[in-house]
Amino acid sequence: MAKAPVLTPRADDFPRWYQDLISKAELADNGPVRGSMVIRPYGYGLWERMQAEMDARIKETGTENAYFPLLIPQSYLAREADHVEGFAPELAVVTHGGGKELEEPAVVRPTSEMIVNEYFAKWVQSYRDLPLLINQWANVVRWELRPRLFLRTSEFLWQEGHTAHATYEEARDFAAHIHRQVYEDFMVNVLAMDVVPGRKTVKERFAGAVNTLTLEGMMGDGKALQMATSHELGQNFAKAFNTQYLSREGKQELVWQTSWGSTTRMIGALVMMHGDDDGLRVPPRLAHIQVVVLAIKGDEAVLAKVREIGARLKVAGVRVRVDDRTDIPFGRRAVDWELKGVPVRIEVGPRDLENGTAMLARRIPGGKEPVAIDSLVELLPLVLEEDQAMLLKQSRERRESRTSEVSTVAEAVEAATSGGWARIPWAALGEEGEAELAEHAVTVRCLVAEDGSVPDADKAPGNVAVVARAY
Repeated sequence: MAKAPVLTPRADDFPRWYQDLISKAELADNGPVRGSMVIRPYGYGLWERMQAEMDARIKETGTENAYFPLLIPQSYLAREADHVEGFAPELAVVTHGGGKELEEPAVVRPTSEMIVNEYFAKWVQSYRDLPLLINQWANVVRWELRPRLFLRTSEFLWQEGHTAHATYEEARDFAAHIHRQVYEDFMVNVLAMDVVPGRKTVKERFAGAVNTLTLEGMMGDGKALQMATSHELGQNFAKAFNTQYLSREGKQELVWQTSWGSTTRMIGALVMMHGDDDGLRVPPRLAHIQVVVLAIKGDEAVLAKVREIGARLKVAGVRVRVDDRTDIPFGRRAVDWELKGVPVRIEVGPRDLENGTAMLARRIPGGKEPVAIDSLVELLPLVLEEDQAMLLKQSRERRESRTSEVSTVAEAVEAATSGGWARIPWAALGEEGEAELAEHAVTVRCLVAEDGSVPDADKAPGNVAVVARAY
């Protein structure tokens, strides 16, 4: 009999493959409350690396980290009508505390525009207090009816930025800077993900925003996933919370604002964009374990050598793990590390020691080859960069090969429902066509200009709609 595969093949059942991989690579488990999740250490290690890379980029903009309460008075939401309407179906509300009914119910944070603006209104007095640039790393709760680990959970982790500016132009430019220089740079250069930057349609934009910028990625099954968003809030929240400043000219003016966020959904994207039938493939620049050095047998000389190799690589700046658990069969350990997507395995046994070599197994392109142990410190950084570039190239080639140029709604539906994306002129689609797409569970992921840049307006001449089925 043929040996059963470790994972359900992607071609047979992509959603089942995804669930298998999340479980067997030890990324996460379902939590006890429907829609919640437990992020396991290996999965959380990926999130910590994402946090570190993102946090550095965010701070380069002059933004500082802060923290705001998890519980928000329910009355705060009512101050911005579009915002409360957009979030109402997802709210979790606390009505009792300390054994008593609360005088005012508290909403468990679905996002923080409301409470942030309560304090921005206190902190901003004059033009000297602007721009005010705040970010927080936190959890949020949005009651999810159709949960899926990392992609849609009732509680998830994220960063949310909130800023206040003196002028519309400053706020617009800052939202665009976050969109391209923080989010897109991170996704392309660390996650090795080809993404399409664009502008959301009016129907798809964030509740309470005047413009939403998005980054959309194509997953392995051809569906789209919204990766991160940056919003121009205009003066909507400033009016609701009376957030004003005294200008240089001595006039009271309302601030202009932005908000922007990215979440643990990126781990789900990592799985679906880079994973294969053997498991996860982690981009080397992201990987918290870039190289694992495995002892094939419990020979003392072998154990000493793998520990020595690990120490040398660590000094050289490689994020390395030594696996000397020889009480566990070597084959099982190798499969586990392959499932987890560690970019490189260095395998050492008694025969390798005799030859002064180790077996180098590359997870991303696949394959093994013997290499001189003394060359590892010099060789591995080159290998890791090659494999980083390979993942980005594969991601881009997938999107380009599975995106069709179309001119009618029917052609767009056909492309999106057969496992790809479509590009259609917005002038040929419009809001009526967008509604027609929705009848087939197809959405406009974003609008782009003819040259691929981000449009300045919803109805700018030459806008192209990128449409797809999405997670």
